[in-house]
Order: sequence, then structure tokens, then C-alpha cells
Amino acid sequence: MMLFLLHLAGAAALLIWSVRLIRTGVERAFLPQLRLALRRSERSRVLTAGSGLLAAILLQSSTAVALIVAGFTISGGLAAAGGLAILLGADLGSAIAAQILLVRADWIEPLLFLAGTLMFLRARRRAVRQTGRVLIGLALVFVSLDMIQLATEPLKDSPVVATLVGYLEGDAVSAFVIGGVLAYAVHSSLAAVLMFVTFVAAGVLSVSAGAAMVLGANLGGAMIPVILTLSMPVAARRVVMSNLVLRGGGAILLLAALVFLQPDLSPLGAAEYRQVINFHLAFNAVLLVLGLPLTGMVTRAVGGALRDGTGGDLTAPIPALDQGALDQPERALAAAGRETLRMAERVAAMLVPALALYREWDDDVADAIRLAEDDVDRMHFQSKLFLARLQERDLSEDQRRRAMDLVSVANNLEDAGDRISTDLMGMARRMRTEGLSFSKDGWRDLEDFHDLVVANAQLALDVLMSDDADVARQLLEQKDRVRQIERDLQERHLERLRQGGSETLETSNLHQETIRALKLVNTALCFIAYPIAEEAGDLLSSRIARPQADAPPKDRPRRKRKAEA
Repeated sequence: MMLFLLHLAGAAALLIWSVRLIRTGVERAFLPQLRLALRRSERSRVLTAGSGLLAAILLQSSTAVALIVAGFTISGGLAAAGGLAILLGADLGSAIAAQILLVRADWIEPLLFLAGTLMFLRARRRAVRQTGRVLIGLALVFVSLDMIQLATEPLKDSPVVATLVGYLEGDAVSAFVIGGVLAYAVHSSLAAVLMFVTFVAAGVLSVSAGAAMVLGANLGGAMIPVILTLSMPVAARRVVMSNLVLRGGGAILLLAALVFLQPDLSPLGAAEYRQVINFHLAFNAVLLVLGLPLTGMVTRAVGGALRDGTGGDLTAPIPALDQGALDQPERALAAAGRETLRMAERVAAMLVPALALYREWDDDVADAIRLAEDDVDRMHFQSKLFLARLQERDLSEDQRRRAMDLVSVANNLEDAGDRISTDLMGMARRMRTEGLSFSKDGWRDLEDFHDLVVANAQLALDVLMSDDADVARQLLEQKDRVRQIERDLQERHLERLRQGGSETLETSNLHQETIRALKLVNTALCFIAYPIAEEAGDLLSSRIARPQADAPPKDRPRRKRKAEA
């Protein structure tokens, strides 16, 4: 029994890790494009649901899609009804992903391993390397499912297992609860459903018990984003709670039908495991079809029942830097690093709702941003003072360098906070006072650019937490991408000016200054990556190309005058 449990636990752990590996690869290679597609899909409910479906298939996780959508609703870039439509599509996408992962040929695993390893180890482009990671993750999913089936094979003839299966077959509610708990415990309804279907294929579970556990996994999967967003504003919680009402409520209603009506599931497939996986797919497909027309009504009802537990407050109690740690340099540097992380989190929290103020001014949000900026200023001053006192101690060269790096990062974060609270909020206030509005294309460009900067802010937090050189390199690549996109947006704006649209003419300066402010915020956040990338040898000492020895110093006086000006 111990050996069986060890094999089963190892196989389940590999399955969970494999699904996460796929999601990580897709996020690192294609997350900006996915975010853009999700937010731009709000032209029709069907298109919106389709974007969520595709995103869930690629990310192998409806939870990941839910968290992205929650961020959009906080920033005002997506309406609640549209967000719920995306989540309903993502639920179906997760069910389709389970179908895909259960269908394979014998030769597919070695081919995926070979192609994925070659792409990950030999390719230089990030997208190709991360695609290799995805292929390796897919191969490992297949291996883990085979391991689960092999581990459970001897249990088919076990009298104890037969008794347990008989009990679950007669008590669908218990099977439902077990399915929900397991799905929440592994934080992946997809992994849980794959495990249950594999148990059915191995003869360990009956069809009825497997169907009840799959319904429980749907409820558990809908609970995961609800728990993860408990500390977020109502705008985010309303969407995931609405999804829980529809998906979880639908699962409970269908469980009641299984208990009282005991329907025959054999039309869903010839093999028993096929009946269970097709039951899962059919449930989410019907839920999408019936729930899509109800998205507006459900989100309004849930929004009316929720209360904003955060009170619009972006400020949390700030623990003072421990002055007693100054005599222990490593501990002091760790404390300063934690304070820098808090600053970065506060700046990111300020950035998310900033653009929504342009469209609809909210005094509570504006006050919260101002309070957060006061905290950033206070943390900045305290951190500089703390690190200045630390440098009076006997520090190693490495410790002095790390202290200066933290000072530089804190300076840039304080500058980013100023840009948000002064520049962006000032322009948003002017939009309200003068009754101005951007053109449709102008709004789309600003929302796309703002979303990209928000995604980079989240990446910057990852860099601060992990000190990972690869993630730091990714952030710097995103910085270059932002610079190029900023040029493209300015060119598109000039083209709209040439066309002479009234809204474009009235808001031209505001539009360009907003893009510039967002770019400067992004630059300040990306500075977090520079010390790590420099230590890893990923940065040149200077961007300035050295002139040839015999080349004349062209335009030197003009550039000097420009620099002095």
C-alpha cells in the first residue's frame, strides 16, 4: 500500500508540475499577445467567449485567465459582463484542453521530448525556447497519465477498492465533495479531471462516481480564483464570483440530477472514461450557451451583493525598517529589499486603476492613489536613510554594491509613483474638468499601452522576488518592446491628426503626454532588472558606439549645446 501511494503521489505531482510547465512557457512567450486579444475581444459576447476559450487552451488553466480578467476589470479596461463571458469561454477551453491531452499516438511522447529539448536548449529567441518548454510539458503530461494508470492497474481486483467504489457510486455527494477538495488542493481543475478520468480508464472508479467527482472539480476550479482575489476590489471579485455562481451552481444542479434521475451516460461514448470526459465537456458547453445571455444580469446581481472590503485603500501598515539590523549587514540588506518590494507593490497598485480615471473620475480611487503615493515617498525616504546609515558600517564590496543598487531602485520607484499621482492623475482631472474624450482609436491605443505597462509592472515584481537573471532579461526585452510600441503609437496619433478628427485635435497633447508618462513609468520599473542583468553579464557597459579613430567628430558642438540646454 505504501508503494502504491508513493507511485500515485509521484505521478500526480508530475501531472500538476507538467500542467504548470505548459502554462509557464505560454505566459513567458505569448502572455502580452494573449492579454491584448482578451481585452480587445469585447465587440461581441461570442467573440469574447471565444478569446477566453483559446486562452485557456493555451494556458492550460482557466484560473490564469480569471486572474488576467480580474486585472482588466480593476483598471477599467473590461466590463464585468465581458469578463464573465471570457471566463465562461475559459471554462469550456479547459474542458477542451483535457480532451486534447487524452488523445495521442504512441509516437507523440518521444517526438515532443526531442523537439522540445532541442528548441529549449538550442534556440536563441525567447518565444522558440518557451515553445520548447511547452512541448516538454505536454510530453510530461502524457508520461504522468501513463504512470497514474500503471499505478492504479493492480487496484482493479482489490476488494477494498471495490467496496470504496461501490460506496462512492451510491453516494454521489461524497464523490462530488472529494472532487472539489482535490481540485482546489492541486489548484488545477484540469489536473484533477485528468486524474479522475484516468482512474475511470483504469477501472478504479465507476462512471457515475467519476462524473460526480468531475462536477466537484468544476466547483473547486471556480473557487480557486475567488479565494485568490479576496483582497482585490469589488470590480475583480464580482467577475470571479459571478463565474462561481454559474459554474458552481450549474455543477450542484447537475449533481442533483445525477442523484435523483440517475441518467444513462453511455450515449456520451463507447469507453467508460470517454463518457466521463465527454460529460465534462458537455457540461461546460451547455453552461456557456445558457450562461452567455445572462452575463449582464448575473454580474449586476452579484455586484449588488458584494461590498468593497478594501474600502478603496491601497495603503497597508508599513513596518519600520529594523534599526537593530544595521550591525548585521546581510540582515539589513534583506530588510531594505523587503521595503523596496513593498514600494514596488504600492506603485503597481497605483498604476492599475490610473487610466480608468480618464474615462470616469472616481474620488475614492484618486484619494487612494494619493495616499499610496504618500506612503511611497515615506518608504523612499526611510529606505535611503537606512541604507546611508548601513554604509557607515564595515561592508564588503559586494554589500556596498547591493546597497547602492537598492537606493537606485528605490529612487526609480519613487519617480514612477510621482508620474502616476501627478502626471496621470493631473491629466485625468483635466479630462473631467474640460469634458474631453479621446477618439475610439485613441482610447484603444492608450488601453493597450497601459495594459502592457501593467504587465511589465507585474514582471518587475517577479524580478524583485526571484533575482532571476532570465526573468530580468525578459523584463529588459519588454522595455525595448515598449519603446518601439511608443513610437508606433505616436505615428498613429499623427496620422489621426492629419485626418482632422475633432476628438483627436482637442486631446492631442493629453494623448501624447499620457503615452510619454506611461513610458517613463515603465522605464522606472524596468530599472529593477538592470543590477541583476549586469551581474549576469547581459548588459554592455555603454550603449554608445565608439567612433573610429580617423572619423571626424561630426556635430560635436551642436550636441554639446543641446546637452547644456
